[in-house]
Amino acid sequence: MDASLRQLAAYVAVARAAGFTAAAAQMRVSQSTLSRAVSDLERVLGVQLLERDTRNVQLTAAGQETLRVAEQIVEAHRSGMKQLRRYLLGESGIVAMATLPSVAAVLLPRMISTFRGRRPDVSVRIMDGLEQAVLGKVLSGDADFAVTTVGAASDRLEHRPLIRDRFRAVLPESHPLADREEVTWQDLAAEPFLAVGPESSVRRLTDAAFEQAGAVAPPAAEAGNVATVGGLVAAGLGVSAMPALVLPLLGPGHVVHRELVAPVVERRLDIVVQARRALPPAATAFLDLLQEARAEGREVPAGAAWITH
Repeated sequence: MDASLRQLAAYVAVARAAGFTAAAAQMRVSQSTLSRAVSDLERVLGVQLLERDTRNVQLTAAGQETLRVAEQIVEAHRSGMKQLRRYLLGESGIVAMATLPSVAAVLLPRMISTFRGRRPDVSVRIMDGLEQAVLGKVLSGDADFAVTTVGAASDRLEHRPLIRDRFRAVLPESHPLADREEVTWQDLAAEPFLAVGPESSVRRLTDAAFEQAGAVAPPAAEAGNVATVGGLVAAGLGVSAMPALVLPLLGPGHVVHRELVAPVVERRLDIVVQARRALPPAATAFLDLLQEARAEGREVPAGAAWITH
């Protein structure tokens, strides 16, 4: 039985309207077109579905059962097409993003709240981790996009500059350097320096900053988690340097932040997508929101700024 959706929809319309005239008006087709579709369906099924007279139609027993099944099929098709349309408009589905913990916890929550307010039926999945793991999620297709630091160049990835944040000195509250408005990288190098692990993009940037300042600062201690580093600083075991968006993750403790100069070091965060890959509609809608926030200059956490060129 190879009945088409068009034939089934025509039959449902005629059966429910109990006539071809009203059904044709509802479907905005000619009566002859509708009659032909029903006749074709009867031929495909090999049964008579309607008993016709000059004024109306009556369903046969086979017609009653066919109507029941046809309505299910037509309604399932309508429902499925409605769901598909909402997906294609970015109104349903999942946004899978990979990002650094500081971006996930500090920058994105307000964006996600706005996005969910506009598109409540879209789920957001955040995969936070270090730079290489985050980029790996994009390359594997597990994440639609990433918001992360700029690592080694890859022709498999496309970068779109988004936001930057500035490194600040992180000091124990009672440290002598805490009395200054500005601290230099040379100042930090003269103190026990507490670093994040070598796999972190923050570590890569601090090592480069010390080199640029002509300073040598072998870590007195290092930890994989920035909150752990914050705890070590609060305990008076040394000093550190962190980008502005990372500072809220340091946790409670007696630490202060000061401007860090000579050189001024900024961390650039990009939207990263897989090159030559079409994004799901919901992911495109989320990236549109990020670009909208950047274009409008919406408020960002202290120490961060949108990249506008």
